[in-house]
Amino acid sequence: MHRALLLILLIFILSCNSQKEEQNSKPEPKGDVNTVYIPDFNENSAFEYLKKQVSFGPRVPNSNAHEECKNFLINEISKYADAVNVQEFTHSYLGKNFKLSNIIASFNLKSGFRILLCAHWDSRPYADEEREASKRIQPVPGANDGASGVAVLLEIARILKDNPAPIGVDIVFFDGEDLGIAGDLDNFCIGSKYFAKNKPVNYLPQFGILLDMVGDKELQIFKESNSVKYAPDVVNYVWGIARELGISEFRDEIKYNVYDDHIPLNEAGIRTIDIIDFDYPYWHTTEDTPDKCSPQSLGKVGKVLLNVIYRYKSKAKEPA
Repeated sequence: MHRALLLILLIFILSCNSQKEEQNSKPEPKGDVNTVYIPDFNENSAFEYLKKQVSFGPRVPNSNAHEECKNFLINEISKYADAVNVQEFTHSYLGKNFKLSNIIASFNLKSGFRILLCAHWDSRPYADEEREASKRIQPVPGANDGASGVAVLLEIARILKDNPAPIGVDIVFFDGEDLGIAGDLDNFCIGSKYFAKNKPVNYLPQFGILLDMVGDKELQIFKESNSVKYAPDVVNYVWGIARELGISEFRDEIKYNVYDDHIPLNEAGIRTIDIIDFDYPYWHTTEDTPDKCSPQSLGKVGKVLLNVIYRYKSKAKEPA
């Protein structure tokens, strides 16, 4: 059995009894920002993580930049997590075999009450939204589309090391999210599809949160319609915390229907929402670079997620 599957199976064995009790409970905050200790999110540290990923070059599968960034991500998150495993697999597309890797990190393995946080770490092989036709065959740097979500989660991993969470947290970096040609949904979200297909049937975190394009300087995060369809209570929980914190970039309106890594997870029974700013003019272009992003945007999303983690109300009993 693959090592990553062994890790997931271990988490399932530890958590199956308590999950039966809690699976139908609605997420709600435990206390408020004044009564529960919430670690500070270092937005500048997160932004350095964003720039570091982009510095390797476009993280296109089978490229040197992809391999170098993979090694960096594994080494970095291994400093903080209780367990890290790499799910390696191949995907055939357009006459090529692509070597892909999902990176799975887990925190507080003894907790039977878990949430899943995720983002994709690859970048798009072709800038097909460029106005100039000659640029459409160039790869996308992926500062916002890819690196921003990973940057927030790496910073959260660093925080979890020094401030153990009251619940179990699994962080997954998916590969192959942006591989497909426009409209070919079968060849998008390859990593999340593989993860969903190969998880133990009864591995069901309480919910999942996907981060995608959360670094835009002009951050505006609307509710995504598939997220509302699959997990309306989780959407309300997260947006409610943002509202309480005064983070107005989380808008209460529903906007956009996005096919993203949360779809395969929801189809596999992991209720997952997508935190995404789809109003990004540099999407799938060569201009998706760090100067279009800001530490402040990463910080706002990171602050919301830390409140989600440390304030989550758990009735589940820890295993002896």
